[in-house]
Amino acid sequence: MVLAGRGPVVVAEAAAGWALRYRAYDPERDRGLDLPRDRWEPMRVGTVFDLASVSKLFTAVAAVQQIERGRLALDDEVRTDLPAFAPGITVRQLLTHTSGLAPELPFHDLRDRAAQLALLWAEAAAPSGGPAGAPRYSDLNLIALQLVLEHRTGQRLDTLVRDGITGPLGMSSTSYGPLAPQGVAATEDQRRPWAKADRGMVRGEVHDENAWALGGVAGHAGLFATAQDLAVLCRTLLNGGVYGTTRILGPDAVAALLDPPGLGFGVDQPYFMGELAGRGAAGHTGFTGTSLVLDRATDTFLILLANTVHPRRRNGGSAPRAAAATRLARAVACGA
Repeated sequence: MVLAGRGPVVVAEAAAGWALRYRAYDPERDRGLDLPRDRWEPMRVGTVFDLASVSKLFTAVAAVQQIERGRLALDDEVRTDLPAFAPGITVRQLLTHTSGLAPELPFHDLRDRAAQLALLWAEAAAPSGGPAGAPRYSDLNLIALQLVLEHRTGQRLDTLVRDGITGPLGMSSTSYGPLAPQGVAATEDQRRPWAKADRGMVRGEVHDENAWALGGVAGHAGLFATAQDLAVLCRTLLNGGVYGTTRILGPDAVAALLDPPGLGFGVDQPYFMGELAGRGAAGHTGFTGTSLVLDRATDTFLILLANTVHPRRRNGGSAPRAAAATRLARAVACGA
């Protein structure tokens, strides 16, 4: 699914491929096992996708909303809310992936919440990446930020996202799972050894094993959405935090999110932004095959949603994402 826009206009919107095709993956023959042909479901412009790490952007927006309201500050130490954290690690470092925390931990092997938190606290007390400061992308940063937000506000992350972002903006197709499977793109026949858990074909439940083990609502993954809903978020951010008569952030807060180095957003990342990178473009990718790019310099956005992990994960890289972004950048440069 691709959706591109410039200013208030959607300039391209198209769906291709299959939201559901396979009943399982055959590791011996290294191929998917098809469902009966009459049960294949095509992609549609309204298909709902597992956003994977694009979910992190919503956690970041929710955090900046609390900062704007004075309930949180970028330079607050995380240990104020989560005492197990080492001194000196700040909210800013969580948002910029400079905390030194490990990329991930095997929460999926520990379905008990207390054991999962104990694992996180052990890493947080002595980050395996060493002292904070150097960039090190980590899901744990956004999981920790979720816990900080929930402690400060007394509300769950899904409530903060619904009440602060998706509800006011009318993003009715965006939510955490589980969802009824109809109309949702299937993801993976999730089994060991290629996956981290044995769950079978996943559809309507979060693909990320850690987000699943944490209950489906996690700071780093768990949201489902349509391209049309994400377009509303893109327009809101490109408009300085307002969509129609609804404002969810002030212009300064939006600038804090999107200005280099970005808060939750990656900035000028050619590997998936192609030639849109270089003038302050901001966005994120997701493991399931999703990405979002905002280019304030040209008031342009690009959304790509796919289920490239159906029927099993592959290391396909981001070349198609970069190619699509480059085509959009060149079209804009030509005045198209």
